[in-house]
Amino acid sequence: MMDISAIQSLIRDDMQAVDALIHHSLRSDVALVNQLGHYIVNSGGKRLRPVLVLLSAQLFGYKGQDHINLAAVVEFIHTATLLHDDVVDASELRRGKQTANSIWGNEASVLVGDFLYSRAFQMMVQVKNMRVMEVLSNATNVIAEGEVLQLLNCHEPDTTEEAYFQVIRSKTAKLFEAAAALGAVITHQPPAVEIAIASYGRHLGTAFQLIDDVLDYSATPEEMGKNVGDDLAEGKPTLPLIYAMQHCTPEQREVLRDAIIHAGKDKIEEVMQIIRSTDAIAYTAAAARREANIALTALEKLPPSVYHDALHGLALFAVQRNH
Repeated sequence: MMDISAIQSLIRDDMQAVDALIHHSLRSDVALVNQLGHYIVNSGGKRLRPVLVLLSAQLFGYKGQDHINLAAVVEFIHTATLLHDDVVDASELRRGKQTANSIWGNEASVLVGDFLYSRAFQMMVQVKNMRVMEVLSNATNVIAEGEVLQLLNCHEPDTTEEAYFQVIRSKTAKLFEAAAALGAVITHQPPAVEIAIASYGRHLGTAFQLIDDVLDYSATPEEMGKNVGDDLAEGKPTLPLIYAMQHCTPEQREVLRDAIIHAGKDKIEEVMQIIRSTDAIAYTAAAARREANIALTALEKLPPSVYHDALHGLALFAVQRNH
């Protein structure tokens, strides 16, 4: 089965074209837009969402150039959400580097995020496909709703698993879903095929976020590119915390409630011990594997090829990674 380096090698030429288009499309007469935009885009992300666009397009035998444009569009939408996320969360570290807001301030980060959103919509209009517009505009709207839902859940110790999954399916999985669907859209696949590849993307994205939440309590800062327990410091009750709350002692539950309500990492060691004692990490990792398996089941409905193998490998990478 393909590993991530083999997947990247398979679409290397397409990704180089995407990177060139990203840098060209970041150009602005406003120097700060250029500076901040290039900083965040060059901060070492995995580019999984544009990879999904490219693999999906190739899976369905696409022969044009619109997949390059749409892969860049998806990366711009993702980057805009990161800029806004870091402001909302007051984050100082992402991918092992200072966040843009910690360097240039919140105002500049929000406004450059807006620039990236608007540039993405300029670029998607060039494709001249209303279904593309529908998929991406719906996705950005759902992502925004997910951001608001997450904000409402912050510092809320009684957040349920259902509420948590609603957030990550909106905030993270929706863009994976859209990215995967675009290949079917631009090759004019029948609805059943578009639904299958979109389902693959949705469950892949959910699995990816679940592993991110596992790594927040188990990876080293060097592996993760951010500090351990950052979600707790932001008052976010992710699945490891939610599960631990439901399976710990009353005394431990009070520790977790206090940590979520007041945020901060002054009790991180105690919180980590409670998470370990309840097997919350294993529970969350198992949930991620279930989501990946659902993604792979959806993939079985699609035509076999080397690109099909790559999508299969991507689902395995999502749950086996350590960063």
